[in-house]
Amino acid sequence: MGKVLALKYRPKRFEDLIGQETISQTLSRALDSDRLSHAYLLSGLRGSGKTSTARIMSKSLLCIDGPTSKPCETCEHCQSANSSKHLDIIEMDAASNRGIDDIKDLIEHTKYKPSSARYKVFIIDEVHMLTTQAFNALLKTLEEPPEFVKFILATTDPLKLPPTILSRTQHFRFNKIKDNDVMHHLSHILNEEGIDYEPEALRVLTRCGGGSLRDTLTLLDQAIIFSKGKVSVAAVTQMLGLIDPDFMEEIFDLVLNKKDINKIINQIQEYEADLVIDEMTIYLKHKMIEKDPRFDLITFDRFFRILADAKHLLHINSDSGFVLILTLSKMQEATSLKSIKDIIDEVENIEVTQSSKENQPSPIRHDQPQEIPEDEPAPQIDNKEEPQEIKPEINKEKELYKELCNKIYERSHDLGECFEKNFLFGSFENGTLTIISHASGECRDKLRKHYSLIKLFIYQVFGDETEIEFKKGEAKPSQEEEKKNLTDDQELSKESANDNFTGSMIEDIEMGGGCVADKAEAATPAQKELQIQDVLNSPMLNRAKELFDPKKITVKAKT
Repeated sequence: MGKVLALKYRPKRFEDLIGQETISQTLSRALDSDRLSHAYLLSGLRGSGKTSTARIMSKSLLCIDGPTSKPCETCEHCQSANSSKHLDIIEMDAASNRGIDDIKDLIEHTKYKPSSARYKVFIIDEVHMLTTQAFNALLKTLEEPPEFVKFILATTDPLKLPPTILSRTQHFRFNKIKDNDVMHHLSHILNEEGIDYEPEALRVLTRCGGGSLRDTLTLLDQAIIFSKGKVSVAAVTQMLGLIDPDFMEEIFDLVLNKKDINKIINQIQEYEADLVIDEMTIYLKHKMIEKDPRFDLITFDRFFRILADAKHLLHINSDSGFVLILTLSKMQEATSLKSIKDIIDEVENIEVTQSSKENQPSPIRHDQPQEIPEDEPAPQIDNKEEPQEIKPEINKEKELYKELCNKIYERSHDLGECFEKNFLFGSFENGTLTIISHASGECRDKLRKHYSLIKLFIYQVFGDETEIEFKKGEAKPSQEEEKKNLTDDQELSKESANDNFTGSMIEDIEMGGGCVADKAEAATPAQKELQIQDVLNSPMLNRAKELFDPKKITVKAKT
C-alpha cells in the first residue's frame, strides 16, 4: 500500500528540511559541538517542518555515533527512531493529553533512566493546548530535568505559552516556506514518481498551499488522482474551483481595452465572487512583480482600491453578481481617468499658450496717449474727461474690495452694513485706494469710531503700503438726520447739508480722537465744517498745493 506523499517524502536528515536552512544549521552545529540545551521550543506555521525537525533531533541525539548532525541511519537506535518505535523517544500530543494528570505521568517517566540510549527524549506536540495547571506542574522539571532527559516542544501558537515556559527553552521560529522552494520540491517528487506536469499547475498548487509544505503535498496527491496521471493547469483549476489563467487574461483584456463585458458576465458568475476578487488581486500582484508594460503604478493603485471596495461590498452581503459587474465597470472607467500630473501638464500648456498670446505686440490705438516732446508745453487736461475704457484689472480690484467688505462683515454685521451702504469703491491705482463716501448720521459716527479697524482690514487686503483717499459723494440723509444737523440759529438748505458730511469726513477720520476731538465737542457740526473749510481754502494752503501737489491733506489742531 503506497503512502501519501507528505509521509513518504518526510525529511529524515537536516539537509532534507525545506526552507529552514538557518534552523537546521544552528541545530547541526549544536550537535557537533556538544553544546546542547535541556529544552527546545519549535514554533511556526503548520506543515513547516516542526515535528520532522523534532524527530531528526531526537534521532541525532540517540545515534550510536552521536550526538551528531549526521546520524548513521544503520544502527539500532536510528532504525527504531525512523520507524517511530524507539522506547526512549516519547511523543505526546498535548491536544488530547492536556491535563495535570497527564503531565504528572510524564514527570514520573523522567525519574527513570533510558532503557538503551544515552538520552530519554520527550516530544510534546501542540504544547500550547496544555492547561495552566499542567504548565505550572511542568515548570520545575522543565527548568532542571535530569541530565539524561531532553525536552522538545512544538507549537503553532507560541503566544499562548506562559513567559515562564518560554524563558526555560531555546526558541526556534520556523519561517513560511518560499514558493520557489515548494515548487522545486514538488517537481522533484513528481520526477521521482514519474508523473508529467505543467510548471504553471505547480505554481497554482503552491499558491493554494499557503506556505505549508504538508498542505501543498496533500493537494498534489489530490491533483494526481484527479488529472489521471498528468498534473495540468486545467485539471488543477477545475479541481480547486479556481479561474483558469487564460480566462483571467481575457477578463483583463476586456477591462484594459474597454470592450463589452456582457459576454463574460454569465461565465464569471459561475465562480464565487470572493474567489474572483482574490484571484484578480493575485493576478495583479504577479503582473506588478513581472512589470507588465500594460499596467503602470497608478493603474495598479486604482485597481487594488476598486477590488478592496468590492470585498467590502461582499462583506455586507451585497448581491455578488452586481458587485462583480460594478467592479469590472469601475476598472474600465479607471483606465481612462487622468492622473494629477496629466491635469497639471494640461493646465500649464494652456497657461503657456495664453501668455504667448498676451506677449504679442498689440496694435497701436489712436485713443492712447502719445509722447509729448519736452520743448512743447503739456496740454491742459479738463477735469471732465470722458470715461476711459475699463481695464481688465478692475474686476480683480473689485474682488479685493468685496473681500474687504466680507472681512468687516465677519467682525461686525452692523459695521459691515454701514460700510457697504455708505462707502463705494472708486479705484485702486498706484497703491492708492479711492473710496466714494456717502456716510451721514449714525453710520458716519460708527465708521469714524471704527476707522482704525477698517484701516487695518484695508492693509490686510490691499497691502501695508496702501494710501487711502476719500472722495465726496451725494449723501441722501433722512428728514430726521437733516433736522439733527440744523441749529436753532441757522437753517441750511438740503444742498448745503449734503456738503456738510463729505466736506469734513476725510479730515475728521484722519484727525481721530485726542485733544482736537475733545475741543470740537463743544462746537456744532456746522461750525466744525466751517472751521476746516476755512483752513482748506486759505491762500497759504492753496499756494502749498501748487508747490507740492499733495495727494492727501490732514488738518490737525494745535496742542
